[in-house]
Amino acid sequence: MGLYATAAAVLAGVEQRQGSLKSLVYSSSFQNVKQLYALVCETQRYSAVLDAVIASAGLLRAEKKLRPHLAKVLVYELLLGKGFRGGGGRWKALLGRHQARLKAELARLKVHRGVSRNEDLLEEKSRPGQACQVPRFVRVNTLKTCPEDAIDYFKRQGFSYQGRASRQICMSIRSTTLDISSCRISCLPAMLLSPPPGSHVIDACAAPGNKTSYIAALLKNQGKIFAFDQDAKRLAAMATLLARAGVSCCEIAEKDFLTVSPSDQRYSQVQYILLDPSCSGSGMLSRQLEEQGGATPSKERLQALAGFQLRALCHALTFPSLQRLVYSTCSLSQEENEDVVQEALQQNLGTFRLAPVLPDWPHRGLSTFPGSEHCLRASPETTLTGGFFIAVFERGDVVPSPAPQAKAAAPEPLSQAPKRKRRCKAAAGASTQSGT
Repeated sequence: MGLYATAAAVLAGVEQRQGSLKSLVYSSSFQNVKQLYALVCETQRYSAVLDAVIASAGLLRAEKKLRPHLAKVLVYELLLGKGFRGGGGRWKALLGRHQARLKAELARLKVHRGVSRNEDLLEEKSRPGQACQVPRFVRVNTLKTCPEDAIDYFKRQGFSYQGRASRQICMSIRSTTLDISSCRISCLPAMLLSPPPGSHVIDACAAPGNKTSYIAALLKNQGKIFAFDQDAKRLAAMATLLARAGVSCCEIAEKDFLTVSPSDQRYSQVQYILLDPSCSGSGMLSRQLEEQGGATPSKERLQALAGFQLRALCHALTFPSLQRLVYSTCSLSQEENEDVVQEALQQNLGTFRLAPVLPDWPHRGLSTFPGSEHCLRASPETTLTGGFFIAVFERGDVVPSPAPQAKAAAPEPLSQAPKRKRRCKAAAGASTQSGT
């Protein structure tokens, strides 16, 4: 199916409670999941407005073969989206016959409600909130280019350079040289893992690969990353992402991490593990769009997720050479965060401890057990990010690594960039490269 038919099917599935928006998008056969996800989110957000316009224009009466969900997606694209630029095929022609009436009904609805902007037609709960107020950040892929040339690239694109902010918090890679993301917290787990070049690392639940690519940059492609995930489709997308990012030190396996044997000699040198397991996602800013304000996960779902997370964490802590592990979720729930960490520590008394990282980070773990203040939490209000949780485990006889102790309070004032001493590969030139 094409984009609009697939979006209509996903929209219908969400309304019929066949699954979450994200799960239905990823289980579809459409290749560009980001485009599909954005289209369905926005159509769903404007659902009441679109219903009113479609009904007033009599679109479904005039086009009896046009199904309601598809009509809603098409009208969104015509009136509020990209307007079928460069595509649309027969749907563009069909909507073209009703374009004047649909636009007139949208204008009439604005007049009736006394508003001038499309967003003002939305109900309060559907209007942009914290997700739109969180700034966007960029991490430079140092496997392909360097920060100085990235700055030059943006200057050539017409951006005004205001100075350099702290580079302690970075972003995950989605393109060859740069990733522009809505949440700076997404790369903090890899930064706190801080594996030196030459290390052997396990990324236990790796897809879609953003954190994996950052680990590879930290390793400078020297060493080995063993990346595991059970989702074949997400792994395929991950392989493409890593190749484009120039990652050459990663071995991907379609495998359940719980079935990976710690006694396997292939992993005998693994000293670093990143565990970012499946979670409720209750801290994700996108849930404001997907679930209209963020639905609270059920108690049963939280218990099931926490059980899996604890099993994965305790399994990871059994790798014989492990020295440092970062556990992270994009959940706000104590059950998936502090409770899992506390139980794992109790099951590994005297072997592992929580490392006291980022002492200036403004949002700490909930005070549910001694040492929970070493955990990190994040939120739009305190860190200008999505909701997140991180705990760093270190083997008890290890001296805490100084690298992740860097000051990372949010936000920091901009400072003037120092003069560059040397040139690196140009960002524009590097963006044409692709890994193999």
